Amino acid sequence: MLFLWIKALHIIAVITWMAAIFYLPRLFVYHSMSEDQISRDRFVIMEQKLLRIIGNPSMIAVYIFGIWMTYLNWNYYSLQIWYWCKILLIVILTGYHHACVAYFKQLRAGRCTKSHKFFRIFNEIPVLILFGIVILVVVKPF
Repeated sequence: MLFLWIKALHIIAVITWMAAIFYLPRLFVYHSMSEDQISRDRFVIMEQKLLRIIGNPSMIAVYIFGIWMTYLNWNYYSLQIWYWCKILLIVILTGYHHACVAYFKQLRAGRCTKSHKFFRIFNEIPVLILFGIVILVVVKPF
């Protein structure tokens, strides 16, 4: 029963983390298109709150509950190829999260050289990663 509670909390954390990761680069699109300081300041506040209140805590919760589930079933997970592929995608997604943090800091400082077109494409990357993770977890192709 404990495992199911941990799994439920892990799924909730994944959903909230993905929501933040989907929305943050969209804010970057609008931020990079803004032409006045009032708008740019507003986007900085929105981005900062999204990262600090939802994004970062959710990512940490994903790791805590994921590691906890792995610990409880190490004998099973350690032998599954799909699991290790999922871990690789999570590492990539974490790198993406940290890239978002770096872009946020650049935008906040007014020194980001990326265009709104870049951020529109950049925004699609987590969709592909999520697609892979869900297929690995549900289908377990290997």
